[in-house]
Amino acid sequence: MTELFDFIKSIHSINEGDYQLLTKDLKTRQFKKGEHITQPGQIERRIFFVRSGVQMYHFEAFEKLNILGFAYPPNFCAIPESFLLQKPARYYLTCLIDSELDYLSFEKLQHLFDKSQQIERLFRKLSEAVTVGLINRQIELRSTTIEERFKSFCQRSPHLLQLVPHKYIAAYLAIDPTNFSKLFNSVKF
Repeated sequence: MTELFDFIKSIHSINEGDYQLLTKDLKTRQFKKGEHITQPGQIERRIFFVRSGVQMYHFEAFEKLNILGFAYPPNFCAIPESFLLQKPARYYLTCLIDSELDYLSFEKLQHLFDKSQQIERLFRKLSEAVTVGLINRQIELRSTTIEERFKSFCQRSPHLLQLVPHKYIAAYLAIDPTNFSKLFNSVKF
């Protein structure tokens, strides 16, 4: 759990006691490759801490697969608007490879917020980071070339090039699969 503790501290520095409070009731669940963690219409009742595997946020519209993002260790993973507002999800959260996830229920997390201001602050900062990340992604999609998006992705998450089918990365970057293949074979990163 050191990796998770280090990740949490990178978001907001909490003490060992608050970390123990946060993690003492974690439950673990295994998911198989291709298994949906959450589907449209389902309310996200748990927030996950990724131990292993890669998960993908996605939906289909106009017969086109749209990839919103990926999660991997030691990140959190959930459909945020469904979890935070306890409303039905509008897209899928699916395991791309066999995965092991620790989780807390929405109710348990609310209880922890009442017990620890530092845990509540941690999740506020996590929500802020997600919001900023989504805004930056929209700016990147609208203001950079496909080569710049590809290079930026390779700097942020180079390990995903070996774990995630390239068609999904291409969709995430809004790059035609043929152009992605050309970039992958020619661009130095």
